[in-house]
Amino acid sequence: MAYTTVIFDFGGVITSSPFEAFNRLEEERGLPRDFVRRVNAADPDSNAWAKFERAEIDAATFDTLFAAEARALGHELEGEAVLAVLAGTVRPAMVAALDTLKAKGFTIGCITNNVPSGHGAGMARSFAQAEEVAAIMARFDHVIESSKVGVRKPDPRIYQMMCDALAVEPATCIYLDDLGINCKPAAQLGMHAIKVASGEQALADLSAVLGITLP
Repeated sequence: MAYTTVIFDFGGVITSSPFEAFNRLEEERGLPRDFVRRVNAADPDSNAWAKFERAEIDAATFDTLFAAEARALGHELEGEAVLAVLAGTVRPAMVAALDTLKAKGFTIGCITNNVPSGHGAGMARSFAQAEEVAAIMARFDHVIESSKVGVRKPDPRIYQMMCDALAVEPATCIYLDDLGINCKPAAQLGMHAIKVASGEQALADLSAVLGITLP
């Protein structure tokens, strides 16, 4: 079956990975590398991060709960500090690829785990950044934000929600995400999943699967 639809994660795919920003924060605070990821990996479905991505708590509550979780793992780090570095830098080549895909007649969607913090879907820290993200989001035929629908990746339901919204079969879709744990449910549903390590690698892999040249 020919691919008709390409579905993108946002942070770590369209923008640089937030993990890079987390590592810089950890270095500045003298924390172990990947400590933020370690906190967020503990009780992954019920910790502060999971609850915030489903919009079950507000920013102030996240700040308090995350700090408690970090403290339980032996270090001091407030949740607000993590939120302050969340928004990544836009990868222009990925945005150009969106335009190329649209011009070639592909349907494009975005599934993003985000939190009700900052400005807009990309959790930008300034209105200028928010406007840039909004212009990108407007390119997609459909966008699903975890904080708006109350479901977050890797819950299989969120991928099916996208297929239903676009009226497409999973087998006609390609899905890109920088986390393997989020690629797995997409693949199990029948999508062709591409794990993103860099913008260049993602575009090369996507080009190869589609048989077209992307910028």
